[in-house]
This record gives sequence, C-alpha cells and structure tokens, in this order.
Amino acid sequence: MVPAVYILGSLVVCLCAMMLLRAYRKAKRRLLLWSGLCFAGLTISNLLVFIDLVVIPDVDLYSVRLSTAAIATLLLVFGLVWESE
Repeated sequence: MVPAVYILGSLVVCLCAMMLLRAYRKAKRRLLLWSGLCFAGLTISNLLVFIDLVVIPDVDLYSVRLSTAAIATLLLVFGLVWESE
C-alpha cells in the first residue's frame, strides 16, 4: 500500500508540472514557467523517495532527495522574486 501512495504522489505532482508547463506555452507567463519547473523538480524528488524507500532501501538517498526538493523550491522562490520586480 505504501509504494502505491508514493507512486500516486509522484504522478499527481508530475501532472501538475505538465499542466503548468502547458499553460506556460499558451500564455507565455514566466511565473507559470517557474512554477512548472518547481513541480518538475518535486516530481524528481518524489520519485527519489520511491527509489530510496522501496526499490533500494539499503542505500540512503535522504540528502539527495532533500537537495532536489530544496532546488525545486528555490526555483519557485526565484521566479516569485523575479516577477515581483
């Protein structure tokens, strides 16, 4: 049951990223781009959670997962600051 939750979480975040990036292609609003890139990074982070805890539980990928999520969040923060000017 737990692996299914990890996969579903990854799929939902990936779907959000795809919708945001598709909306960026149509509207050309840069905030949509930064949000889409953030969600793409969070998709990678969620996939790393699945890999870390289910596929190869012997290897500790905690720091990689955390840094991926931090970089994704920083992309969104950068986009918010960039667009506020």
